Amino acid sequence: MTGAGLDVVTGALSYTGRAIATELLARGRRVRTLSRRPADPGEPLSASLEVEPLWFDGALARRLEGAETLYITYWVRYDHGPTTFARAVENTGLLLDAARTAGVRRVVHLSVANADATMRYPYFRGKTETERLVRDSGLEFAIVRPTLTFGDGDILLNNIAWALRRLPVFLVPDGGEYHVQPVSVADVARIAVDLGVETESVTVDAAGPERLSYRELVDRLKHAVGGRARLVEAPLELSLTVARIAGFLLRDVVVTRDELESLRDGLLVSVEPPLGADSLGDWLATAGPTLGRRYASELHRNFRDHV
Repeated sequence: MTGAGLDVVTGALSYTGRAIATELLARGRRVRTLSRRPADPGEPLSASLEVEPLWFDGALARRLEGAETLYITYWVRYDHGPTTFARAVENTGLLLDAARTAGVRRVVHLSVANADATMRYPYFRGKTETERLVRDSGLEFAIVRPTLTFGDGDILLNNIAWALRRLPVFLVPDGGEYHVQPVSVADVARIAVDLGVETESVTVDAAGPERLSYRELVDRLKHAVGGRARLVEAPLELSLTVARIAGFLLRDVVVTRDELESLRDGLLVSVEPPLGADSLGDWLATAGPTLGRRYASELHRNFRDHV
């Protein structure tokens, strides 16, 4: 499906949603975004979008009217104040109800690799519940499950690079021999948009071509940004304690226990043939000089209303 038909993307002024919106615009589509906050002053992409609020109210279906495909990137990284995984699952259900009422043809839902209802991690269990809601919605669907994304606007790799630039020591929890499989946010967007024009309901992983240990990932980042930090193996509990202290000083949540433990459990890899083609090394060669120059606050970006 090409041409000036309308698609709706949640969060097109943020990270993954921005990449999807950019891909759709490049293919000649009209794009409406549902955004949790107005565009920042000087935001260049907003001029190319129809911007509506992402409010879970009685007018939600109206804001989806005319759309052929709804791309759902909406989710939360952790519970904070009134923003919880349970609320995010509920809101995803409201989005699907509104899409059905509005006559949306297809939903492309962004989940996470290895989502499983039996896991002890609320993030993964919540994603599994949203997948169930999508499958039970009665709509055509594609569920896209990324591994570890990288690209412009990323918070995780940017902040690792920030620490590697500034600190004398960087702690690697439990040795860092567990694996990750980075995928570019541009590849995730391409995979999602390709599936947005299909008719079959599918679930696919979005993973990149390289699998490497977490320690190798950090070492590549250090080399790319010219970091001075010495990599030191540390127990996970010590790493968490240091992260909490850093979070207090930065007024942010640097990393959660669940994030470190799920990383250690190797959940950011895929068993499927990789659909992503972009090389992490190629991206670092370009992004390295600027990556990590500034700390990126998760609370400021996604929880401004109740920091």
